[in-house]
Amino acid sequence: MSRPVIREAIILAGGLGTRLRSAVPDVPKCMAPVGGRPFIGYITDFYRRAGIERFIFALGYKSAAFEDFFEREFPDGGYTVSLEDAPLGTGGAIRQACTLADETAVLILNGDTFFRTDLAALTDFHTAHAADCSLCLKPMRDFDRFGVVELDADARVREFREKQAYRSGLINGGVYALNREQFLREELPAVFSFEKDYLEKKLGTRRIFGLEQDGYFIDIGIPEDYARVQTALNELL
Repeated sequence: MSRPVIREAIILAGGLGTRLRSAVPDVPKCMAPVGGRPFIGYITDFYRRAGIERFIFALGYKSAAFEDFFEREFPDGGYTVSLEDAPLGTGGAIRQACTLADETAVLILNGDTFFRTDLAALTDFHTAHAADCSLCLKPMRDFDRFGVVELDADARVREFREKQAYRSGLINGGVYALNREQFLREELPAVFSFEKDYLEKKLGTRRIFGLEQDGYFIDIGIPEDYARVQTALNELL
């Protein structure tokens, strides 16, 4: 008997992609071509194989650029679009998309980040800890582009540390299991940052936990990493 996994995923795909615009000027960054297909297609392929049955795409900037992608990659459905009339920030975009979901727990993904996670392990971890939100954390060495997440002995998030040069640490990989029903009960502004205003503020009042996973990780938000992923296609398959 297979282990149950989270079945719905929200993909944040409405970012402006200003840092990547010099390399990919015409489309949202998650639609940037990698190996002849949109980067986001590798994300949906991987998580469909992991057990996701329905995707909710949180779109805004240049949303029309996704029409061909949906027709090609989702000919039989299995997706919904949550379209922002105006920028809502990552938190506002997630909250709007959550109103279109059905399950108690949903997976949150960044459309410009591929993180090879174990969805069954994340589901088990999230359930066992009765978490409001569970973060997938990637161990890294010698980096300065990301902040670090500190955990207590019981895997509860103790602190988010700012970006600076680190010899080693756990970074937020941008993959979350979220208690959708609890999240929608929160009193939050219409426009807000999921990372700053939900995860970091009032950290002690929410059940936020972190699960270390050491799968392949790439964030194509800057031209250097976008160029690097072009030679790592096997890691995305």
